[in-house]
Amino acid sequence: MARLSSLFFGLLAALLVSAAPAPSDLEERNLLGEIINALGIGLVTQINATITLETLSDNTLSIVFQAQNPLIFELTIDRVSSSAGINNTEYATFDHTFATPVVVPALGKASSGVVPNVTLTKGATASLDIIPLGYLDLLDVDVHIRALTIKGKLGIPLVLSDLHQKNVTTTYTLDLA
Repeated sequence: MARLSSLFFGLLAALLVSAAPAPSDLEERNLLGEIINALGIGLVTQINATITLETLSDNTLSIVFQAQNPLIFELTIDRVSSSAGINNTEYATFDHTFATPVVVPALGKASSGVVPNVTLTKGATASLDIIPLGYLDLLDVDVHIRALTIKGKLGIPLVLSDLHQKNVTTTYTLDLA
């Protein structure tokens, strides 16, 4: 069933990408983002957050997330802006452009590498209560990708906006060195 939905989603996405008159039209309508939300296909499988001593004073931390590609062609992630939290309450936000874009193979996964300067919107101390939960909800995510890339080169630029995802497994590491 999962393979069938991945194949269906891949074919539908390829049709949307090839049939769109221009990337700006697709961005305005956000059809691909709406399909991703409707099918419940999350693009993130894991978040690892690192808390340092500086986190307590500057209310920022770094994360690494695992991205997955449910499509039958390669995607390259150039930029992500996201807010995350619990029960529709925002605890963290970031906007990050990757110096080296993240290449996610067809039907595969890739690590984002370190994303610094994730702002804890409620502050570090107020955010400590969510650590034992072990998950975050992605409340609002915009992803700037290039579809149909070849080893991260070329591709069709798209913006997947207003993505949502619940219960993303999240681990926290204390780096007090």
